[in-house]
Amino acid sequence: MAPALLIIVALRLWPLLLGVNFSFTGDGEHNGTAVGLDNYLELFQDPLFRGALRNVGLLVLLLPVAVAIPGLLATFIYLRVPGHRVFRSVYFFPAVLSPVIVGAIFNLMLAFDGPLNAVFALIGIGPVDWLGDPDVAMFAVVGVHIWATFGMALVVFLAGFATLDSALLDAARVDGASLPRIIWHVIIPSLTRTIQFVFVTTMIGMLTSMFGLLYVMTSGGPEGSTYLPEYYVWIQQGQMNRPAFASAASTVLFLIMLVVGLIQISVLRRAGRED
Repeated sequence: MAPALLIIVALRLWPLLLGVNFSFTGDGEHNGTAVGLDNYLELFQDPLFRGALRNVGLLVLLLPVAVAIPGLLATFIYLRVPGHRVFRSVYFFPAVLSPVIVGAIFNLMLAFDGPLNAVFALIGIGPVDWLGDPDVAMFAVVGVHIWATFGMALVVFLAGFATLDSALLDAARVDGASLPRIIWHVIIPSLTRTIQFVFVTTMIGMLTSMFGLLYVMTSGGPEGSTYLPEYYVWIQQGQMNRPAFASAASTVLFLIMLVVGLIQISVLRRAGRED
């Protein structure tokens, strides 16, 4: 295990500690000077960063949807619905597309005069400003992200199904259990560890892999409504040239991922024991 541990320490833990230490120093004329908690105090006074934290809360609320979609589709594929082999490749295809390409495609589809609003007009629904309304834009971007990435979670669920005891499904069918009951009482308890893994990795992906979509689709707008900590870090580092301040934001993002991940694992383990 020593080589792997050395790689983790050298390429992960040590840079993380350096970043945390750097977050307690100043920028500009105070570059390299210890400033204590000043960066963190300024961080939480910034309305853009507070908005980014609210969006993190929104992601947590939408996380069950992001996990349920690939879980249900994997269940249907495992149960061999007609065309399941085709669906397996079709569902995974968006995962290999670049976020820039995905963002450009959906910019066209979700435009105010785009095809989606044209379909709505045919059925008598007024146009929706998907990317220009502060109350709607974040939901639109998250929906696109889920569409673009659920293929990877689908593959993980299918791998979990490979370990499922088919005798349990056969027994449930013999007892006359409906599909919802089979999913709730047989499949979910049997895939607890897989679900834990997908929950954690999906949340991490939402917090750290949406930069490309945000940059292409909204650039953090409108009115800063689609900011996430990851995008905020890039703005502070890449545009404002404040690396120490960006390190403070990165540290907060890391702590958020750590806490949310531990809570998810704890809740899912407790649910698994109760089942």
